[in-house]
Amino acid sequence: MLSSRIWQRRALISAQTLFYASASRSSSTPPPPTRFAKLNTPSLPVTFNFARASRCWFSTQPVLDLPASKIVDVPLAQTGEGIAECELLKWYVQEGDYVVDFQPLCEVQSDKATIEITSRYKGKVSNILYSPGDIVKVGETLLKILIDESAFSSATLGDSENPKSPDFDRALVNESVFTTVIDDLNDAKPLDSDPGKGRQTGVLSTPAVRSLAKQHGIDINEVCGTGKDGRVLKEDVLNFAVMKGITKNPSTLLHTDSGEQLQGSADGSIYNRLSEDRTLPLRGFHRAMVKSMSLAAKVPHFHFVDEINCDALVKLKTSFQKNNPSPDVKYTFLPILIKSLSMALIKYPFMNSCFKEDALEVVLKGSHNIGIAMATHNGLVVPNIKNVQSLSIMEITKELARLQQLASNNKLTSEDICGGTITLSNIGAIGGKFGSPLINLPEVSIIAIGKIQKVPQFGDNGNVYPASIMTVNIGADHRVLDGATVARFCNEWKQLIENPEMLTLHLR
Repeated sequence: MLSSRIWQRRALISAQTLFYASASRSSSTPPPPTRFAKLNTPSLPVTFNFARASRCWFSTQPVLDLPASKIVDVPLAQTGEGIAECELLKWYVQEGDYVVDFQPLCEVQSDKATIEITSRYKGKVSNILYSPGDIVKVGETLLKILIDESAFSSATLGDSENPKSPDFDRALVNESVFTTVIDDLNDAKPLDSDPGKGRQTGVLSTPAVRSLAKQHGIDINEVCGTGKDGRVLKEDVLNFAVMKGITKNPSTLLHTDSGEQLQGSADGSIYNRLSEDRTLPLRGFHRAMVKSMSLAAKVPHFHFVDEINCDALVKLKTSFQKNNPSPDVKYTFLPILIKSLSMALIKYPFMNSCFKEDALEVVLKGSHNIGIAMATHNGLVVPNIKNVQSLSIMEITKELARLQQLASNNKLTSEDICGGTITLSNIGAIGGKFGSPLINLPEVSIIAIGKIQKVPQFGDNGNVYPASIMTVNIGADHRVLDGATVARFCNEWKQLIENPEMLTLHLR
């Protein structure tokens, strides 16, 4: 019923426009003012067939032959230096929606950050050209917008002094030419247009839900969403699968989610569920890791490994926790390690540099933007804490918490990702003594720290005592750094960690 009413209205608008246009050529009496009375585009000849009064043919060509600037393309703009493509994560709008300036249109993810694309125009969404999960090149058109008539002069659009509401004339959303046949007002049907076509890309859902539906051959456009604004939830996909007989146990769909297959499960039951090969496209940060690690593998690396006694670090952390003035702040070892690392970089600036291969130049960075490698459900990300040399341990703690929260929600910006000067990878948070990390170009060094473990140590008197030991592995670009420089730097950092009271000597 709703569809027939829309097409009925389109036909009546077209008929009224053509009637007034035809009457104006054959009569000296000016026609009543209409929205399209002053269009410069000439109207096409109209022939009425009176053999059957119940059937009339109307062409909307004169109505939709608007100035070219009426429909505008919204391309994927350059979201950051060196970014050539982005993955479309989700749409915030659907075809036919009215949008205003700076309203979010969609969310995309580059190899550096997740970004919202906003509208520069007021108007209606005409065509959505990509679906969530698609890879879009920079400069390609994401969608088309039929911009508000108030953006044009009255000389072009006629009575622009009478602004129309956003809900007026929904027929203009589709700029393509269509013809309508009317046998009866209740039976109006388009000949070459499907009312539902084109709206498939407007289904609201997360990439994880779309991936779940795709894995099991479910067309997500057929699923009735129960979330806000009709959003399709994971439960909706499960219920649809049961209704269609795809599965009898909805939990089996949940357990075969691609993210779980890649990461495994704690109880090892994942090995009992893998029964067939599956091809999973790499998107977002996974694609970025492929590119960056392929480039890093071409750089001549060497690694320096050492052990650091963290007994004093453990006591300092315990003291912070007992005398915590801010209950919302959680103290860990990492902020102290980051601050002491910055102190050591002041003495050895080559560790905090980048290499320009084309010019054979080394740039010693003035700021200590220390990147922290974080493993997320969307892949490995390395946001960095800016200007650590000027921050207190409390400020580092809060900034680290902010970045971790954004990373877990996939909301990191390009500002959070770009500009790093050295990377710290805390593999001990997951487990293991040490790793052999590859540098994060164009940086020249990266540090992997293992888990702090209680192990037996021998004192100078030969007695055995327990000690909290952390293993560190420094990966370095051998084109810029040599083993002696890295060893001296590590000794300086080690001294600050084992004697954290020395940090107070350098605080400003």
